[in-house]
Amino acid sequence: MNYKVVGEDIVIIQSDFDLDETLDCGQAFRWERIDKDSEDADLLLNIDFDKAYKGFRLNTQLLISQKKINENSDESQITLHNTTESDFLGIWLNYFDLETDYSLLKKEFSSDKTMCRACEFAPGIRMLKQDKWEALCSFIISQNNNIPRIKGIISRMCEHYKGFPSYEQLAEETVESLAFLRAGFRAKYLIDAAQRLSIGELDLDDISSMDLEAARKSLMTIKGVGPKVAECALLYGMYRTDAFPVDVWIKRVMEEYYPNGLPECVKGKEGIAQQYLFHYIRNLERADI
Repeated sequence: MNYKVVGEDIVIIQSDFDLDETLDCGQAFRWERIDKDSEDADLLLNIDFDKAYKGFRLNTQLLISQKKINENSDESQITLHNTTESDFLGIWLNYFDLETDYSLLKKEFSSDKTMCRACEFAPGIRMLKQDKWEALCSFIISQNNNIPRIKGIISRMCEHYKGFPSYEQLAEETVESLAFLRAGFRAKYLIDAAQRLSIGELDLDDISSMDLEAARKSLMTIKGVGPKVAECALLYGMYRTDAFPVDVWIKRVMEEYYPNGLPECVKGKEGIAQQYLFHYIRNLERADI
């Protein structure tokens, strides 16, 4: 992956990366699409773009745009606006998983018929390597929730704390003091997670290096963290690609296509395969299968 510094921007030419498929697929909740007729389009004055988003990784903000090079190429120009080379190399290169060869992954996955069709349907999905604490909080909030509401709760939280709060900050709160979040039953789960981390009962760095089953069990000692939230925290916050979150859509995939288990070609990368399968099955009518 090559990049160049152009003024205050970082420009890369990248295949296998679509901003919509990556930033608006339910793996992260702090990205907002910028349409050309929206007020935020002023952020991209005199810039030719097909797609653009603004968002955060913890408390580092980014404006990112995409312009397809030509219709016959999978490559796009991806521009990270108003950022430094240091932040690109230290944060965004890893966050967008730009050092992983997704062309090779999709080739390996495509030895299975269903995986092949899923990869062809949304070829630009990439895994986001999110902050461990931010991902854990986000997926605690996601329980029995929809994406607009999840984004609203996280937005109110960040506005209140002038950024994404640390677990030390949340550990000092009560359910009553977090009423402004309008998070319902999830508030007490956020507080429990924060307090366990604050007193050292749990350590997310330690958990990320455990074997998968032990890591799951550790996360599930937090009130309200069940198998799905634990799996999401492991996959999206700790890049445990062997984690495999199962929701209603993935349950349907498993029942219809993999009653005997996932194919061997995704072993060790089940979580990345899940991203393709999830997007595919959610859009079943568009997929025309």
